[in-house]
Amino acid sequence: MTTGQLERERRQVRRGVSFFSSAQRYEDLAVTIRRFPRAETIDMARPFVLVHGIGVSSRYFHPLAEVLAKFGEVFLIDLAGYGSAPNPKRDVSIALHAKVLGTFLDRAGIVNPVLVGHSMGCQVVTQLAVDRPELSDRLVLIGPTVYPPDRNLHTEALHLLKDMLGEPPRVNLIIMWDYLVRCGIPYYLSQVKHLLGDRMEDRLPRIEARTLVLRGRSDAIVPPAWCEAIAELVPLGTFDDVEGPHVVMFSDPVGTAERIVRHSA
Repeated sequence: MTTGQLERERRQVRRGVSFFSSAQRYEDLAVTIRRFPRAETIDMARPFVLVHGIGVSSRYFHPLAEVLAKFGEVFLIDLAGYGSAPNPKRDVSIALHAKVLGTFLDRAGIVNPVLVGHSMGCQVVTQLAVDRPELSDRLVLIGPTVYPPDRNLHTEALHLLKDMLGEPPRVNLIIMWDYLVRCGIPYYLSQVKHLLGDRMEDRLPRIEARTLVLRGRSDAIVPPAWCEAIAELVPLGTFDDVEGPHVVMFSDPVGTAERIVRHSA
C-alpha cells in the first residue's frame, strides 16, 4: 500500500503532535486534508481515512488519529463546506460527498484504506462502498445515523442536546464552534435534508467490505438496536460497543482505536 504525495502540504503542531494539512480541489468543491504520518517503526501499514459527521469538522478525530498513527498513516478529511473547507455555495448530496472522497483517494494514491465514518460520515462511506467497492475492503461505522423512527429535525435536535450533556466539555466546544461559525446554520440546514432523507439501510445489503459497527454505550443519538440492525444488514457486518457517548472516539480514543485496528487486520 502506497500513498502519493499530497499537494501543498503544511506542517502543523497541536499539543505536541505533528501533522500535515493541505487544501484539495475537485472541480468546484474543495476539501481539507489532515495527514498524520505513521510511526517510524511501522513499515507499510494499512492507512486509515476518517470522515466526520454533519455540522462538525475532523478536529474531533484528532485524539483517535494520534492513536491510530501508531499503526498506520491517518487521513482526516473536512468535507466540502465543513471545518476549514470553504462553503461550496450550492447543494451537496451524500452521494456527491462520497464521490469527492473517492476522487481524493484516487489522486492521493491511498490503496485499500480502512474507511471510518462517524454519524453522517457513515452515510458517506457506505455510499462510497457501494459506488466504488474496489476502493476498500474494511469499513468502520461509529454511531451511524439516522435511526429510521427519528428521521425528523425536532427529534434529532433533542437527541443531540441530550447527548451533549454526556460529552466532554472540550468536544462540546469544538462541536458548537464548528456548527455555528465554521459550517454555519444555512449550510447545516441544507445538509440536514440529505442526512434525514438518506435511507442508508437500503444499500447496506450491497456492501461487500467487512464492516464493524461501533457505538458508545451512553450514546443518546443512536440506539443499540439500530447499530445491531445495521450489522445484520451488512453481509459481513459485526457489532461492538465502547464506553462513552456519541463522540466516543474523542472520549475513549484508545478503546476505539483498539477495535478499529483489530478489525483492520
